[in-house]
Amino acid sequence: MKHKFIIGIMTSLLAISLAACSNNGEETPNENTDSNTNTNTEESMKMDHSEMNHSGSGEIPEGLKEEENPTYKVGSQAILETDHMEGMKGAEATIVGAYHTNVYVVSYTPTTGGEMVEDHKWVIHEEIENAGDQPFEPGTEVVLNTDHMEGMKGATAVVDSVEEMTVYMVDYTPTTGGEEVKNHKWMTESELSPK
Repeated sequence: MKHKFIIGIMTSLLAISLAACSNNGEETPNENTDSNTNTNTEESMKMDHSEMNHSGSGEIPEGLKEEENPTYKVGSQAILETDHMEGMKGAEATIVGAYHTNVYVVSYTPTTGGEMVEDHKWVIHEEIENAGDQPFEPGTEVVLNTDHMEGMKGATAVVDSVEEMTVYMVDYTPTTGGEEVKNHKWMTESELSPK
């Protein structure tokens, strides 16, 4: 009887352990169903950027114009005030580029499969196929021409919101340690604060 009781407890513990491991550590993007999202506010939706290309080549899309008088000058320092990914919030950054463009929040299904990515920040106008001169309206279906994250390039997306503003490319060292992230795209002015 005592032996059966111990086996029962061990079986239960094994089942609990397996259930706890079943999500493989994957994070699910936070779904924001509010269609009136204001991109100026710091509601910072938790997106899974584990597949994000944190460092970039520094190449900018064709047609992207430099900001003539940015709040944060190229070469200056700023503090990152967003948590798009682990180790970003509170990190010191160096501004390596400042550009004026239309900035989008988009939702898309990766070309590699999987669940739809909701409210991805940020895609700029010049990173959308056949963008033309006019900004896309919310609700418009577009094709992404950038590879910030795996499965993004060539994906069909829906524009959630758009705003004309300055975006920055930055270098920073994560607060969690590790290598410096180079040419990270994109940060908006509201996601930076003076050092």
